[in-house]
Amino acid sequence: MTTNFNGLDRSVGFIMGMTYRKLTTLLQHRLKEYDITPEQWSVLYQIDKTNGMIQKDIAKLSGKDKPTTTRILDHLEGKGFIYKKIGENDRRSFLVHITDKGRSVILKTTPIEHQVSEDVKQCVSDDEYDLLIELLLRINNHANELTERK
Repeated sequence: MTTNFNGLDRSVGFIMGMTYRKLTTLLQHRLKEYDITPEQWSVLYQIDKTNGMIQKDIAKLSGKDKPTTTRILDHLEGKGFIYKKIGENDRRSFLVHITDKGRSVILKTTPIEHQVSEDVKQCVSDDEYDLLIELLLRINNHANELTERK
């Protein structure tokens, strides 16, 4: 491993971004036959876990902004994976529900997501993987705090 601290080769953001893109490409290739992208899958997964959420909560849980979430929800609705229902308490918001077709896609593709994680674990020990997840969550929480301070 290089010890050059002047370049991006030691930048956590650069390395995380590069790794994210490679893992996303891998997952995208494996999800292709199900007509869903990794970005759409992560939103559909959250909807499946907590059926009947409003868009703002879906965005927060999936780590996406509102415009991106709106676009993804429109795609998922167009594919018949979800449907929207006007909120009873707030007519300006709508609740998002998963369809049987969407639930079927999640059931078929969740093992694919798990396999990508297993493939990643092949190059690290269990302890290293657990530490990696812990550190990434810590960095994510810290980045959230820094963003909220702006």
